[in-house]
Amino acid sequence: MTIMAIHQVPKQEVNQFFQEHWGSTEMVISSGIYNCSELDGFVFVNEQQAMIGLITYIIRERDCEIISLDSTVEGKGIGTALVKAVEQTAVEQNCAIISLITTNDNLHALKFYQKRGYCLIEILRNAVEKARVYKPSIPLLGDDGIPIRDEIRLQKQLDFQ
Repeated sequence: MTIMAIHQVPKQEVNQFFQEHWGSTEMVISSGIYNCSELDGFVFVNEQQAMIGLITYIIRERDCEIISLDSTVEGKGIGTALVKAVEQTAVEQNCAIISLITTNDNLHALKFYQKRGYCLIEILRNAVEKARVYKPSIPLLGDDGIPIRDEIRLQKQLDFQ
């Protein structure tokens, strides 16, 4: 299994991955509207060279924001490895913090990131309603029947070694 830069994978494969997992390559969150297939990122490929994980991010001055993270295989360290790759890149780019936004229903993501040192820093009430204006395909309910309504910003201070 290998991690490689997103630009090393054919764009068609990246687009297909986003279509399957997000419904489109477009991510609409309160920090902006992003075409994830055009962002920097990393992919995790298995022995058959199939993409089984993908993370995208953007760096603005000394801040890095994770825009998307997906792993098709749970519990194998794929998400953790991808997050560490972005954190390492952020440190190399002299970023002081790394942040991300998730929705209130995404309990898995909240648990995942907090275990890795991320802290909840802001709740953006009803932010998903605003995002639905641009992307009406955002579901009303999450996997656990929780209304998808708010965004939660998490952040981690980066250590410079």
